[in-house]
Amino acid sequence: MAKKKIAIVGAGAVGGYAGAHMVQAGEDVTYIDPWPENVEAIRKDGLRITHIRDVEPFTVKPRALHLTEAQQLSKEAPIDIAFICMKSYDTAWATAMIKQYLAPGGYCVSLQNCMNEETIAGIVGWGKTLGSIASSITVELHAPGQVRRAAGKSGSRHTVFRVGEVHGRITDRAKEVCQLVSYADSAMVTDNLWGERWSKLVTNVMGNGLSACTGLISRDMINEHRLAEANRPGGGEHRPSTGQDMFKGRRTEIQFLNGFVVRKGEEVGIPTPTNKVLTDIVTRVERGELKPDPKHITDLRLN
Repeated sequence: MAKKKIAIVGAGAVGGYAGAHMVQAGEDVTYIDPWPENVEAIRKDGLRITHIRDVEPFTVKPRALHLTEAQQLSKEAPIDIAFICMKSYDTAWATAMIKQYLAPGGYCVSLQNCMNEETIAGIVGWGKTLGSIASSITVELHAPGQVRRAAGKSGSRHTVFRVGEVHGRITDRAKEVCQLVSYADSAMVTDNLWGERWSKLVTNVMGNGLSACTGLISRDMINEHRLAEANRPGGGEHRPSTGQDMFKGRRTEIQFLNGFVVRKGEEVGIPTPTNKVLTDIVTRVERGELKPDPKHITDLRLN
């Protein structure tokens, strides 16, 4: 059988990491990315993957397209599986862009933070939408064409990738996606995608916004409460994704993380004052109205 044609829309941290392992395994992968320097670096020197411990660095040389070159796909065999690996605020246009190149039986997989399956389904339909959580993966695109993981492989100690259908049934295509992401680390098919999504959201809500508004890395945020984890070799050196975005001067996903919790709380009549304040603080830091400062933590003491 011919290999499935895979598109990874977004060659950032998670997309870059998972996709590089697919390339290494011999899969037919095409990256499409909006950062010109990243695409050019991948073309020139390849996509390099490093880990903080236990895993040897490796470099792959996948096909990488600029957004302006995506129209080339119209002259080729259609895409069977499209992994959407963009920031949440770029989900809609990225899905609309790749939709026109999908095979009749092709589908999209949200390999992202936050809750983006509904956005994707609004464009390609629920029948062409799957989700995959990347749990405690701690990866960063720290330079064009270079992804670093602030850990080794999790393996059997912790299942990193959880792949699921929106309706909860175990399907062949969910197993297919699970096989693809398992090249990168441990993976499973779940019948509870929404539970996995909310669990990841809760984890992100606890740390991402704090890192973004304080400038602290994970170790410094948890040092007073979880000393063993913070002080283990390599422990807590990673900056959560929203903190990475703030540090790099990029737009954050705070409105899709803590802000999402606020909106859902309002829908069901449950107050979420801490998340509301934190969303506001991070937004103001992002706009330059405030500076990142650990003192912002005191603004969250609402009692």
